[in-house]
Amino acid sequence: MMRTLSDVSDVAVAIADGILHFEMALAFELFSTLPPVPVEHWYELVVCGAGPVRADGRFLLEPDAGLDRLARASTVIVPGWAEPDTDPPADLVDAVRAAHEAGARVASLCTGAFVLAAAGLLDGRRATTHWLHSEALAARYPRVEVDPDVLYVDEGDVLTSAGKAAAMDLCLHLVRRDHGSVIANAVARKLVVPPHRPGGQAQFVAAPVPEPRAHPLSDLLAWAVQRLDEPLTVDDLARRANMSSRHLGRHFRSVAGTTPLQWLLTQRIRRAQELLETTDDSVDAIAEATGMGTAATLRRHFNRTVGVPPDAYRRTFRSRRDDAARAPV
Repeated sequence: MMRTLSDVSDVAVAIADGILHFEMALAFELFSTLPPVPVEHWYELVVCGAGPVRADGRFLLEPDAGLDRLARASTVIVPGWAEPDTDPPADLVDAVRAAHEAGARVASLCTGAFVLAAAGLLDGRRATTHWLHSEALAARYPRVEVDPDVLYVDEGDVLTSAGKAAAMDLCLHLVRRDHGSVIANAVARKLVVPPHRPGGQAQFVAAPVPEPRAHPLSDLLAWAVQRLDEPLTVDDLARRANMSSRHLGRHFRSVAGTTPLQWLLTQRIRRAQELLETTDDSVDAIAEATGMGTAATLRRHFNRTVGVPPDAYRRTFRSRRDDAARAPV
């Protein structure tokens, strides 16, 4: 059974010769620093390795504990792997597999997916990695359903992210799962990164970076977010952007990596999460405030997207909020 924060709240970062320092440092920064708002059961981070290792062949790292410590962690983070064409160390693979068997949630960042695949944790599962290496992952591990077009994949007890910045997206997603959107947003603000980026890797593959003022959707997205309580349609967005619906769809695909309707739904769900966590509004009221129309519609989309009904989501984070309020200071 996968552990939860109520059992233990430590995060173990698994390191070995050949890891990428960027992803390791990113995980260290996010999980080892308290957020700027009160929170109960924040993470305790431990770096685990068989001995001193070199990241990127240059930085010498001294782990806090051996690889056997992974089996006692609630979450195991596997940073990027510098040589995905070679087999990762057997002791690292074995330790990651043992941690998962012991109940740890295991997440890979960037090419760390190759370590999870070598451990058999991705067999029969959907997974992602950096788009430059997605074909290699699929060819080398044919039992893995590789999705090269997403920023991260959450399979419950096994998670994988795409390259570099997407590692931050996945780590913030873990915080959101564990502590709710309010805490995740606070962490994102402290790190000066967006709390949630819509779309997938398609928006980063061989595409020029637009100038901020030339971004065809920047004003439209901000306008739409302020009107989530309205029954916006693709035609509404197209009229606002002074584009045809088809032209707008092409822009959304190239810039946001998704469709206008899917982007709108994602924003409505995120807003519903915040309202469930921070207000006593009824599900009917939240459905209206997020443009879902009815409680039944909100429940259907919320359950499919988040994995639990709105009422259960509220009970979970209301309980955590109340526990934090009762905690001694």
